[in-house]
Amino acid sequence: MNYVANALLAAGARPMMTDAGDDAVQAVRAASALLVNLGTLSSDAAAAIPPTVAAALDLGLPWVLDPVGIGRLRARTSLASHLAAAPPSAIRCNGSEALVLAGEGRGGRGPDSDTAAGDAAPAAEGLARRHGCVVAVSGPADVVTDGRRSWQIASGSPLLQRVTGTGCALGALVAACCAVADPFAAAVTAHAWMGSAAELAATEASGPGDFAWRLLNALDAVAPEKVALTATIR
Repeated sequence: MNYVANALLAAGARPMMTDAGDDAVQAVRAASALLVNLGTLSSDAAAAIPPTVAAALDLGLPWVLDPVGIGRLRARTSLASHLAAAPPSAIRCNGSEALVLAGEGRGGRGPDSDTAAGDAAPAAEGLARRHGCVVAVSGPADVVTDGRRSWQIASGSPLLQRVTGTGCALGALVAACCAVADPFAAAVTAHAWMGSAAELAATEASGPGDFAWRLLNALDAVAPEKVALTATIR
């Protein structure tokens, strides 16, 4: 949670983080977008998420679902399937998580995917059409689709897979971008932004330790022109 908040601050967003049920519905009323991340799901959070999503929908706020680690864990898998039908503005996931939501897979190893984004693209497209939302599948080459059009973003660094919270930070960045753009453009921009920042951070990183803080610097420093260029790669 701390890393995600710092990533949002570095990107210029203003995060409000909570896992308390009593706070969540109230907090969303002051927000411009909502991220629901299932990575550290507690019983309290599981009970609070549906009414928080309902409040966001009532307010017309965009919201993003990050179904971390679904498949082999029944409680979060059931909740994720329920939330996907709400539906969200965008689903940010990896290849294995996309297959689970599409009813075509059992999940990866915890938050780690055993399915490439490209291999999950057909399932993601079907999922997007079924729920009328954007589905963004991250991997060495990210795929963003709304069921009618698809975009590939081939940027990033293998070091992203060696730092806890980078995928969650990406989901948060999608939500932040949804506050100022339509979900498809927001998801493409967020993935291109994170990919460009990761490449910039990796140029001077000696390993995952300093890559983590260099990525925060890069989210602030990467030029908009670089993000725009990366986002045009199909």
